[in-house]
Amino acid sequence: MSITLLITIVTVAFSLWGFKSDSILEKFIFHPYSVSHYQQFYRFISCGFIHADLMHLAFNMFSFYMFGDYVEQYFSMIFGSLGKTLYILLYLSALVISIIPTYIKNKNSYYYRSLGASGAVSAIVFAGIFLMPTMEIGFFIIPPIIPGFIFGPIYLGLTAYLAKSGPGKINHSAHLWGSIYGIVFLIITSHFLSSYSALGSFIEQVKLYFVK
Repeated sequence: MSITLLITIVTVAFSLWGFKSDSILEKFIFHPYSVSHYQQFYRFISCGFIHADLMHLAFNMFSFYMFGDYVEQYFSMIFGSLGKTLYILLYLSALVISIIPTYIKNKNSYYYRSLGASGAVSAIVFAGIFLMPTMEIGFFIIPPIIPGFIFGPIYLGLTAYLAKSGPGKINHSAHLWGSIYGIVFLIITSHFLSSYSALGSFIEQVKLYFVK
């Protein structure tokens, strides 16, 4: 069984459990106040395995599975025996890193809460885009006709704007920082732990796209 499928199954099972119990959601949701005042650091991870509703869960897991399968395979090719370990590390560390800005901003806000795997999923999606920049991607209702290296900046720009525009039901900050982290993680680990140049490969693939 692939790591991607395993994470998907665990997340779906845990989220469905959470749908049935408000006490489970309250215990595992990201609550910066509880982290800051009661040292409940596990919430950085646990919040990524629960979701607000079926639509939230389906969108995250569909995006994760579509990109995760490819990224996991690439990691095995690039890093060999370290591939699966680094893939798990990327996913779990992205849950933490992507929500740190949210924690800093809301650590004294008792009423703020956040949940979902969006930060980690964004990291996997953008690692996938960096590995396969000419892959065609859709944007909501737009069919998959936009190459990833164009889709990426558009998405990041829009997400940064939404994150800055104020509070809402969607934690755009986690999307933004998860996306950036996925790229940075790939560049750094490939540089130090393999002979593969993620940045060099990205540039070369984009160049070839324009000379076809």
